[in-house]
Amino acid sequence: MPGTTNNLSDAASILECFDLALARVPDKDFLRFREGRATYREFYGTYRRQAARLAGAGIHAGDIVPTFFPNPEAGVATWFAITHLGAVWASMNVEFRGAQLADALNLTESDTLIVDAPFVAQVLEVLPSLTHVRRLLVHGVGELPAAVGVEVLHLERLPAAAMPARAPVGRDEVAMIVFTSGSTGVSKAVQLSHGYLVGQAVGVAAVFEGCEDDVYYCPYPLYHWDATIGTVVIAIVTLGTAALAPRFSVSRFWEDIRAFGATVFDFMGATLTFIHNRPERPDDADNPVRLAWGVPMPPFRADFERRFDLELIEGYGSTEGGISVFQQPGRTYPPGSCGRVAPGFELKILDDGDNELGPGEVGEIVTRPRDRNQMMLGYFRMPEANAELLRGGWYHSGDLGRLDEAGNLYFVGRKKDVIRRRGENISALEIENVIEAHPAVLEVAAYGVDSEFSEEEVAVAVVLQPGASLSDAELRDYCDGRMARYMIPQHIRFLQSLPKTPTEKVAKAELKRLHGGAALI
Repeated sequence: MPGTTNNLSDAASILECFDLALARVPDKDFLRFREGRATYREFYGTYRRQAARLAGAGIHAGDIVPTFFPNPEAGVATWFAITHLGAVWASMNVEFRGAQLADALNLTESDTLIVDAPFVAQVLEVLPSLTHVRRLLVHGVGELPAAVGVEVLHLERLPAAAMPARAPVGRDEVAMIVFTSGSTGVSKAVQLSHGYLVGQAVGVAAVFEGCEDDVYYCPYPLYHWDATIGTVVIAIVTLGTAALAPRFSVSRFWEDIRAFGATVFDFMGATLTFIHNRPERPDDADNPVRLAWGVPMPPFRADFERRFDLELIEGYGSTEGGISVFQQPGRTYPPGSCGRVAPGFELKILDDGDNELGPGEVGEIVTRPRDRNQMMLGYFRMPEANAELLRGGWYHSGDLGRLDEAGNLYFVGRKKDVIRRRGENISALEIENVIEAHPAVLEVAAYGVDSEFSEEEVAVAVVLQPGASLSDAELRDYCDGRMARYMIPQHIRFLQSLPKTPTEKVAKAELKRLHGGAALI
């Protein structure tokens, strides 16, 4: 049965889309988790009760409300409740630690933080550095911790206000803030509009012909585009079902797929490699999946499709610029191509002077949606960065690519000093700032090196203070708790000095070139 995406492109918010789904398929599963499931009707009651609690706690339209959830039903319900009140949902990366977490929370200037119980400890660790947080609303059972200067309350025990009317919102108003690492500096807060959430879901679902029979499986947390827009919102606009697992597990992957009845899943980083590397089984093809989409596409694509009896497609895009390139199911593309520009988008390849390049020439990938809401509204409180990245109405990605004569895009690499590891964009500078604070470290450079599982692994070259000593295990222990786990370097090299360019910048290309030939400590 066809989905409803054609009717929803102009919807003001995801809640308008949800209303339509509720009217048409109230008793259909909307969410499935390992712990249970919720129909559209049941979830409607859940998120409205959450909205009444938050209204009673004084959350108003326009407030920025950071939340610290992986992806249980309560996390999705809190997101929808915040949207109902006309507030802005700031979905925090639950891997953030230390200064990275404090900086992100201080940027929002929010006085209320909603935290799932398992993550309270890491918030309390940075509490002295938080300049605005005065209240923690904790979801989950257990004894609440004491915190100096901050009120700590059970979210479920908050007195509910009278159910407030849904706050009116515009398609071009900020709905959601997502933190992502750029090429330099601290993690940036990406502002996404209500129109972005709806439009991106409608566009991507249309590419792979999402429908009411589809169950969309995602093992990534709610601070990821893939879980929110790429799974939950896509399910709504197609009258389908979103199935969320707490994390990616190669040993449980097909068990989850079969238990949820998943027909579509998305992949990122090395997930397909991990799945493919498992021993073959006679029942590998005995699964309900028809399609999987994501990046990067592995070289064993054809074998994966044959073995598991499904189709793989890829594309190109980002949280900031939207998904602007996609392959169409059932079509053949040249090897290495990630598809052609998606409907509603324009794409160019530019040189360093912003001059358009011809087919075959490598330059920066820039994109522009015909609907301005289909890319970010900008980084929060970063006007100079926005002016540079969004100049001329185009999103300047910092990525390098080329087009062939037929308009197929080939991703070549990154201009940005960013490391891509297992679906995460990692700022090298953030890693360097943490490691340089170690008393034994004089200088450090972080960079990405090729991984056997696809994408990159994190490597660092470290110069020690004169007379100092430090082992790789000691350095990793130092990093643990001060940065997200996926940022902790896998490869550590201790050098007498870092290679430099004539302008005294670290020559990271030289470090990468030498990586395979020098012994790693």
